[in-house]
Amino acid sequence: MAADLVVLLCLAAAAAAVEETLMDTRTATAELGWTANPPSGWEEVSGYDENLNTIRTYQVCNVFEPNQNNWLLTTFINRRGAHRIYTEMRFTVRDCSSLPNVPGSCKETFNLYYYETDSVIATKKSAFWTEAPYLKVDTIAADESFSQVDFGGRLMKVNTEVRSFGPLTRNGFYLAFQDYGACMSLLSVRVFFKKCPSVVQNFAIFPETMTGAESTSLVTARGTCIPNAEEVDVPIKLYCNGDGEWMVPIGRCTCKAGYEPENNVACRGVPSGPRNVISIVNETSIILEWHPPRETGGRDDVTYNIVCKKCRSDRRACSRCDDNVDFVPRQLGLTDTRVFISNLWAHTPYTFEIQAVNGVSNKSPFPQQHVSVNITTNQAAPSTVPIMHQVSATMRSITLSWPQPEQPNGIILDYEIRYYEKLSRICTPDVGSAVGSRPAPDHNEYNSSMARSQTNTARLEGLRPGMVYVVQVRARTVAGYGKYSGKMCFQTLTDDDYKSELREQLPLIAGSAAAGVVFIVSLVAISIVCSRKRAYSKEAVYSDKLQHYSTGRGSPGMKIYIDPFTYEDPNEAVREFAKEIDVSFVKIEEVIGAGEFGEVYKGRLKLPGKREIYVAIKTLKAGYSEKQRRDFLSEASIMGQFDHPNIIRLEGVVTKSRPVMIITEFMENGALDSFLRQNDGQFTVIQLVGMLRGIAAGMKYLAEMNYVHRDLAARNILVNSNLVCKVSDFGLSRYLQDDTSDPTYTSSLGGKIPVRWTAPEAIAYRKFTSASDVWSYGIVMWEVMSFGERPYWDMSNQDVINAIEQDYRLPPPMDCPAALHQLMLDCWQKDRNTRPRFSEIVNTLDKMIRNPASLKTVATITAVPSQPLLDRSIPDFTAFTSVDDWLSAVKMSQYRDSFLTAGFTSLQLVAQMTSEDLLRIGVTLAGHQKKILNSVQSMRVQMSQSPTSMA
Repeated sequence: MAADLVVLLCLAAAAAAVEETLMDTRTATAELGWTANPPSGWEEVSGYDENLNTIRTYQVCNVFEPNQNNWLLTTFINRRGAHRIYTEMRFTVRDCSSLPNVPGSCKETFNLYYYETDSVIATKKSAFWTEAPYLKVDTIAADESFSQVDFGGRLMKVNTEVRSFGPLTRNGFYLAFQDYGACMSLLSVRVFFKKCPSVVQNFAIFPETMTGAESTSLVTARGTCIPNAEEVDVPIKLYCNGDGEWMVPIGRCTCKAGYEPENNVACRGVPSGPRNVISIVNETSIILEWHPPRETGGRDDVTYNIVCKKCRSDRRACSRCDDNVDFVPRQLGLTDTRVFISNLWAHTPYTFEIQAVNGVSNKSPFPQQHVSVNITTNQAAPSTVPIMHQVSATMRSITLSWPQPEQPNGIILDYEIRYYEKLSRICTPDVGSAVGSRPAPDHNEYNSSMARSQTNTARLEGLRPGMVYVVQVRARTVAGYGKYSGKMCFQTLTDDDYKSELREQLPLIAGSAAAGVVFIVSLVAISIVCSRKRAYSKEAVYSDKLQHYSTGRGSPGMKIYIDPFTYEDPNEAVREFAKEIDVSFVKIEEVIGAGEFGEVYKGRLKLPGKREIYVAIKTLKAGYSEKQRRDFLSEASIMGQFDHPNIIRLEGVVTKSRPVMIITEFMENGALDSFLRQNDGQFTVIQLVGMLRGIAAGMKYLAEMNYVHRDLAARNILVNSNLVCKVSDFGLSRYLQDDTSDPTYTSSLGGKIPVRWTAPEAIAYRKFTSASDVWSYGIVMWEVMSFGERPYWDMSNQDVINAIEQDYRLPPPMDCPAALHQLMLDCWQKDRNTRPRFSEIVNTLDKMIRNPASLKTVATITAVPSQPLLDRSIPDFTAFTSVDDWLSAVKMSQYRDSFLTAGFTSLQLVAQMTSEDLLRIGVTLAGHQKKILNSVQSMRVQMSQSPTSMA
């Protein structure tokens, strides 16, 4: 008990005392009406305090007359049950030495008395003054006296003194002030008593309590347990001291079973389950409504979580719903008692658990209260076709293919294709998964043509040469048509394109003589191209400045990339490949970043006769050298030669005014790596493959132009509002700079190289080719499938180089399809001649998109890998000693407190976790849930292989 008392003493709160006023002359607006004896002594006057507030005061100053005995008696004051009274007096006193010719009887003090009585007995006409047995409280002396009055008539140097007296037993009392020869003013008198405030200590409520009669008194207060608490130690007492402060608590209460303490002053419980659930089924959508729980646990922060389970037809087995199921407004933390659920499978049984939770639910040892409802969805139309791809095109036809909807909801009977000719040749697709605003409809959209197909391919005929067509497709089952897919653009061939294809289809010319003719013709063609407005040195044609086609690569008539640094005057390359824009057509709006040469802005471009568009504006900072200007504009000279939907589009340059600008199309979602990290787990595999296909198509175009990027990485891929990925950053592709956020490795031949993305032959020998770009593309694939994870994690650059040299390769990201990881491994072949070409990569991805079933098999790696590089992906759980260590290893440390609070305090308990457990402790992001659950599964495997290692 002594030990408990020490603890209670440490926990006792010195709560501020409550003061209850019985009288305060500062609030008086009329005469106070106190009694003065003799009448020529104390005088009531109106005056001002030191803050110029009007007050009622009593003054006396009969210092030139000897034998003064002036009394001032207050009106009757009811004590209201108080045992000890406090009096606060504010007054001024004149310094006797400052008064001329004052007799020696002058004082600078006065006396305070009190008299107890049960009723009003003193009047101005009574003889009370001589008969009452006053009790003296104290002689009051001034700490400071004044010697003169200022010009405003204000008395200076106000004194404040507080005195207390008691014990009091009668109904009330009088105060009396005795002056016996002072020159003073009584500015105000406040009479009050003290109480200990109502307080909650040790889960018990203690009432407001009067202090004792003496300053050393302790008054005992009995406590009662707060709601949802029960007594542990009795009696439950708290002591109130003479200053109105609580002292030593004795005894305590504690929260009842099922309730949790909150701030040591309340016991809160989990709410009961929701009531009266109503469900409305509409094909593959459901509306759930319910009533709040009867019991809220004593809190007002009740919210609701929805747990969705998809079941077998006999409901004997259920599993977590697919990630693409939508909950509006949300799945977790609902404040309303209604939710709309869509994207369910047709003809499928579901179970929905509606959980009621509050702020203490994750601390309670009892399971969350919920109500379950079993629902079977109805027949429904198929979901949307995710994407379309062009198989081939002629001058008057386009052949297209597309994958089956992810949710066919039955047997697909046929497909309907809607298409129309686009008035503008600029097309922005708006695939179904796109975010952001959609473009205004084209006028031709209202005169669309229709076609039908029994399979997932179609040939649109009767088209016009060289025109852009907008196409949509939708699937039909017995339940009707699904929604149209997003709009996508495809183009028929021009006459020149068609002739080029015919030439490709001619038989190869055999024989050395014919080959010699072809070689001569090729040299003539090259000499014609190279003679246009530029001067080469003798060896320039054979140097790496002009990136020639490799044997057998490219198509006849294909445009060849021209290095702007082969121009004698690089400014001429800018004039040839980049359009000059008048600066008045450009409006800069906001800074969105900083480039190598200056700031990057978001703005708008309005060219004459064209609609206004958003653009990105790179600027060249002031004080640049001519070399910096040339290097800055070289990127425009490079971009200006490209025209492909997956290559960032150059709008033009501003070189005739300051600052010098490069203007490109605006990509709303920014760099691909940061975009994926911000949306971790939010895209389906087919959407990610669509992104990869776009990047590969752009690189295929560059390879066919014989352009080598040298710095292909997710950070150099930009994403627009429709999730279209475009290759960018061509300035850095030639001059690879050091970057603290992306460490580089200095090769023996000089120059900086981004090691994590670069092929081994490019690191060792600076041999950059399209094949080295393919290696980099494999790393980009890994970045995309891991939602922006850093390649090789925290390994040093030298460790990466050594690991690759020993044939180590990155393991598959979590949930990565085996087919995609195999394609990555193909890109990382040590022999560059065995790596796939970008044209082959595009074809491979197209096949995957047309056959989504090929992406269902998830790549696996051994539970306890032996290679150091693979160990970075699946940690060796036997090396961990705590849940904290494990969470740090899987980069989920932000959930440490949630795990420990929910009771998952050991790795053995963590290994038994389920998806419902994650929801309960607040892990709501789908990507984080997958990462943790996959790690838990690996932990189980390791435990089964070494059952004693983690005991």
